[in-house]
Amino acid sequence: MSEPDNIGDRLRSLREGRSLTRGELADHSGMDIDLIEKLEHGRRSTARLTALTRLADALDVDVSRLLGGRSPGEGGTERAHGAPSDVRGIRDVRDVGDVVAAADSMPGVDADDAGEATDLAELNAAVDAAWRAYRAGNMTRLAGVLPSLIGEARLASSELGPSAAGPLAEAHQLAARLLVRYGRCALAEAAAERAIQAAEGGGDELEWETLHGTYSWTLLCEGRPRASEEHAVSIAARTEPAMDEAALRDLTVWGGLLLAAMAAASAAERTAPATEYLGLAGSAAHRFARDRLDYHVGFGPARVAREATHAYAMLHEPGLALRSAGDVHAGELSRTSYGRHLIDVARAQTEIRDLRAAEETLREAESLCAESFSPTGPACAVVSDVVVDVGHLTPELRRMARAVAVKA
Repeated sequence: MSEPDNIGDRLRSLREGRSLTRGELADHSGMDIDLIEKLEHGRRSTARLTALTRLADALDVDVSRLLGGRSPGEGGTERAHGAPSDVRGIRDVRDVGDVVAAADSMPGVDADDAGEATDLAELNAAVDAAWRAYRAGNMTRLAGVLPSLIGEARLASSELGPSAAGPLAEAHQLAARLLVRYGRCALAEAAAERAIQAAEGGGDELEWETLHGTYSWTLLCEGRPRASEEHAVSIAARTEPAMDEAALRDLTVWGGLLLAAMAAASAAERTAPATEYLGLAGSAAHRFARDRLDYHVGFGPARVAREATHAYAMLHEPGLALRSAGDVHAGELSRTSYGRHLIDVARAQTEIRDLRAAEETLREAESLCAESFSPTGPACAVVSDVVVDVGHLTPELRRMARAVAVKA
């Protein structure tokens, strides 16, 4: 049986599968039965993300089931080569771009909506759920929810003022990070700029600094490493905390800016400044017993070691890269972050001509962050180098080569 192709049909199918009446679903979800009836009868084509989340929770499914994606445990949301699993995934990324481009309108908010701002606690919970999807590497799910989330956050910001600045800034920040992943760099920069503008209305200095770190990453995505480095350094310089007295969250944000500067410097093969930024970030990380997450920025010893591995791999210092990698352990990073770290390890292994180890590392990396194995993903160059240098291509290596569009 084919999957229902709109929210109303999917809602009805799930409700009937749970043997619930519309009234019972309304009671369980706390939603008005009128909304459920309009969705199921096609008189409304969508609803707010927070409303759909309530309905999904009452039906004991992930909200992606209502939005049309596969929920966790149903085969995943990405193909092995990293592209979205279906046409909807690609369309959703375009939808995110359209929402970012239409800054002065309210895309993502249903035209039939009453126009009242979403409860701030619910909105923050929706933003947190979107961050969890991002950290889990579930980009298709994130792309599906972001347009509505940005629309709700814009409406809340216009009605509630500074108290809703944070959710709006974070929704745009997520859009920037997602668009970077898909190579939509100009739109990612625009999203980061909107995030900064939103944060300025909220008065949270640390959040504002964090968003400048995201902006720096979008500049690097655009192939402007010097501008990316200079921007991150300028913000870090004006906010540098007292190393021995600063709160750990201050060091997290400041250290994150230094690591962004280091990534840009290493991309430009500027060894001296990259090493300097690494040393400063390492000094800050010595205050941490373990990594922590502040303002959705991870920082601590493991993050510094991971970024050092990346920098040294980019700077053609494979021995230093592999030495730094020895301080990085799978349990200290998210699944996606550890997978991308392994791509840097494979890069270093390739440079010292340990090609079989590089192939094995790439296989593990692909199992953790398949979205990186695409023609524009970070694994492309490493796979290409291994394919060129290895004497005999295994079936797995041939498959990876096809995924990144490298001629084997």
